[in-house]
Amino acid sequence: MQQGKIRIQLVRSLIGRPEKQRQIVRGLGLRRINQVVERLDTPAIRGMIRKVPHLVKVLE
Repeated sequence: MQQGKIRIQLVRSLIGRPEKQRQIVRGLGLRRINQVVERLDTPAIRGMIRKVPHLVKVLE
């Protein structure tokens, strides 16, 4: 893993979730279950992850 990057995986479905949580997950760039994206490790991205910890997993 490159320095300053963070890998995020969507592990739970968005069905039945509030619209705000759906927007956060979409903002992270996640669309499908088990999809993994790599994002810069910034306070903004960390804050988004903290809003939906039950839906995503941070891969080290």
